[in-house]
Amino acid sequence: MGIGDMVNKAKDKAMNMSDEDIDKAADTAKDKSPDKFDDKIDSAADWAKDNNNQQ
Repeated sequence: MGIGDMVNKAKDKAMNMSDEDIDKAADTAKDKSPDKFDDKIDSAADWAKDNNNQQ
């Protein structure tokens, strides 16, 4: 499985998550990654919430 496949799989899962679940996932990602990525993780979470269930 390549990186593109993993990204698409994550997008599919994110589209069916509640905003609360997306926030929990973002918090977990921020806990596990260096602080310099927090802004990117927050941006990705905001995008997922804005586009949730709009496949």
